[in-house]
Formats: sequence, structure tokens, C-alpha cells
Amino acid sequence: MSLLPEFKGNLHCTIGVELELQLVDLQNFNLAMEAQDFIRRVSEVAHPGKIIPEITQSMVELNSSVHQNYHSLLAELSTIRDILAEQALQTHIGICGGGTHPFQKWKQQRIFPNERFASVSEQYGYLAKQFTIFGQHIHIGCPNGDDAIFLCHALARYIPQFIVLSAASPFQQGVDTSFDCSRLAVISAFPMSGTPPWLSTWVEFEAYFMNMAALGVVKNMKDFYWDIRPKPEYGTVELRICDTPLTIEKAAILGAYLQMLAHYLLDERPELSSAIYTTYLINRFRAARYGFEAIYIDPNQHQQFSLMEDIIQTAEKLTPYAESLGSLSALQQVKSAALNRDNDAAWLRKRHEAYQSLSDIVRSQASLWQNQDDDVS
Repeated sequence: MSLLPEFKGNLHCTIGVELELQLVDLQNFNLAMEAQDFIRRVSEVAHPGKIIPEITQSMVELNSSVHQNYHSLLAELSTIRDILAEQALQTHIGICGGGTHPFQKWKQQRIFPNERFASVSEQYGYLAKQFTIFGQHIHIGCPNGDDAIFLCHALARYIPQFIVLSAASPFQQGVDTSFDCSRLAVISAFPMSGTPPWLSTWVEFEAYFMNMAALGVVKNMKDFYWDIRPKPEYGTVELRICDTPLTIEKAAILGAYLQMLAHYLLDERPELSSAIYTTYLINRFRAARYGFEAIYIDPNQHQQFSLMEDIIQTAEKLTPYAESLGSLSALQQVKSAALNRDNDAAWLRKRHEAYQSLSDIVRSQASLWQNQDDDVS
């Protein structure tokens, strides 16, 4: 029977990120199925963090090290970005962020040849190739399993904020989807997506996991595709809702925002209620569909309010934590994004309006990831 690892506690709310990145052909800017050769090439170059495969061969995943603060995370991501960009150009491929590729066709993708991905492909059929989408996962260290379960539920209230702040997938399969984040619709097709069960302690979660394993539903924590989940072997909570941003700078900002929010929640210990899940899916949908224009429904207070204003008010509450963590500049950029209704989905639509070409959008994405914005006015 599958076993759940012991929760490896972290004394501090450390931070780490995973970024699923697109490999693109620099001739036509479609996805390039070059992951095997690219990962092999990068493995021969000294670099921090890890570069590992993802489910299809046009994707790679960047894993950062564990960090205490925003600035060290940003510094490491910048170093990795520069190394990957150099290696990619030498092999005549490009790398870019974004939650979806604007015009790739999922049926043309190939599954990366390893045991886990072959198992996923066999289990989920065509959905495995449709999973050629790109997300940012953020890990926050937790002192113990009970705190991890607490954060899984406490952060549910803020999931729409991370959807809209990271949204970078307005185009998919050759069309403007009218969503800021169309990537979530693909994830929602998986049976173990959504939210964790309403449990309050790690002991209860262990019993839940063992029951699911005994029923043959899961083998390990990777089989849960929840928006947020505990990761006992790392001693973290893993937020999985974000699109991969177009820049590593944005990725670091999102990580810092979650870190200060986790500090705030663990200090304040707001009372939790399962009512938060009454409107969870509609709030999730609205954030993905309407971005900063979304209206958030608070089922506990029976109120509705602007998601943009909610982000700004949350940022105000987090100011003392940003100051103590040295992340004030990151928090200021979160507030600015909300005030200006500025996310990567808006950036992509602006390029499409200027170029009228999905290929040129990807070209711009690849340039931006290398820190070379094309400065469309």
C-alpha cells in the first residue's frame, strides 16, 4: 500500500518555486519538442536549482532552491534564466513563460518518455496531451502538518487573487478565449482537481490519504491535482493555481506575496469555515474569466466586492510583514498591478492588437523572458 511521508516541518515560512516553461521553434514559434536534448545539454552546465522534464516534450520545469526571502529567490531565478536563455539560443530554440501556448495543437504533442508520464497518459488518455499547459507552483515552508492543513483552507479565500495576478493564458488553440486565464479549464477536467477535503488536522489527513490509497484512487501526493496541497516530504504547502508568468521577476513577486500572506495567516489565525467552499468554484471561475474586473463573493459575510479592491486592501494588511521580510518592493508591485489592472494577459492582448499575429506574440514572449521587452506603445 502507498504510504504518506512524515511531514518534514520547517521552522520558517521558506519559499521556493517551480516554473513550467515553453520550448519554442525560433522559425515558426510553435512549440518545439526538444525537451530531452535540452535537459541533457543543460545538465552539463553548472547552474543552481533543477531543470527537469514535464509531461510533454515541448516543456521543461525549473525548480528553484529553498529561500528565506524574495531577494535571494529573485537573484537565483535571474541566474537560472540567463543560463537557460544562453543554452536555448545555442540550440536554436526559444524559451518563454505564459500559461498556454497561443496556437499549438495538443494532438501533435508527444509524451515525455518516463514511467510516471506514461502512467498518466495511460490513465487519462487525451487529457495527458491537453496538459501541455504551463503553471507556476509556489512552496511555502510550514512548521508542522497541522499548520499545513490550516493554510490549505485559509489560503482558499485568496486563490482568486493569485489567479488574476498571474493570469497569462488568454489565447489557446488559435483563438482569444475571452478568459484572462484559460489554463484552469484544462486542469478542471482531471477528477482529482479542485480543493482538498475539509479536514482540520494532519492526523485526519493521514487517515484520508490512507483510505484513498486503499481504494486505489491515489499512490502518492502527486495524484492530487488540487489548487493547493500539502507536500509532506518537503514540509510545505504548495499553491498550484498560478499561470507561469512571462518573466521570472513576476514569478518571484508572486512567491513573495504568498510568503507574506502565509506569515499573516499563521499569526492572525482567522477562524475557518467550510462555507468558504460554497462559492469557491464561482470565485475561481470569475477570476479566470474576468481578471481584475471580477466580483468576489464572500459566503461568510454575505458580501460581494471588487477583486481588484480586495487585492489592494490585502496588500495594506500585509505591509508590516513585507517590511520584516524585506519584500516591500514586491508588495508595492502587487498593489500597482491591481491599481492599473495590469497582468500578463493584458500584455499578451496588447501585443496581439499591435501585431495581429499569434506567432509574433510568442516571439515577443521569448524576448521578454530574456529580459528584452519589445516596448509596444
